[in-house]
Amino acid sequence: AFFWLVSLLLASLIWFVSVHLSDREDAKLQDGLLVFGAAVSVLLQETFRFAYFKLLKKADEGLATISEDGRSPISLRQMAYVSGLSFGIISGVFSVINILADSIGPGTVGIHGDSPYYFITSAFLTMALVLLHTFWGVIFFDACEKRRYWCLGLVVASHLLTSGLTFLNPWYEASLGPIFIITLSTGLWAFVTAGGSFRNVLKCLSCE
Repeated sequence: AFFWLVSLLLASLIWFVSVHLSDREDAKLQDGLLVFGAAVSVLLQETFRFAYFKLLKKADEGLATISEDGRSPISLRQMAYVSGLSFGIISGVFSVINILADSIGPGTVGIHGDSPYYFITSAFLTMALVLLHTFWGVIFFDACEKRRYWCLGLVVASHLLTSGLTFLNPWYEASLGPIFIITLSTGLWAFVTAGGSFRNVLKCLSCE
């Protein structure tokens, strides 16, 4: 979570400086800078995810050195899951905290013709982002470990695409649907990457 916060701080500083160095009266330019800031934020998040992977690898080697059997007590998959979940939770908190603050009023959602589904769609988007970061963490760590650079590229590309789709709001049908398709697809990918299979699901359901 700390690594994600640092990446957000750096992205915010870059966007803040860009806005103040540009023409603040040019609405189209400011919209472009907002998109630029989102893209920079995604790239920094993935850069810090990689930095965290390298840090955990060093820690893993240290734990293996001092253990009795020469093996680390924590597996890479466990670290990937925890890292992704931490990224997702802190990302979700930042996504929804201002929305929750506004929800206490005053005012009524949609009274001026805006969508009355603002809060419920924001909740679903936040849920999708938490799950996506968890899935991305599993895939990203596995790709780094096995040097599958095309997987790293797909993780970054899907992250950029997800962030880009949020700019379609308040046209929620165009953003929420594709984001959940990406979430389901990435979840299946992460499931297979973590060693999951249809046989394992059947065993789990039958309590074997």
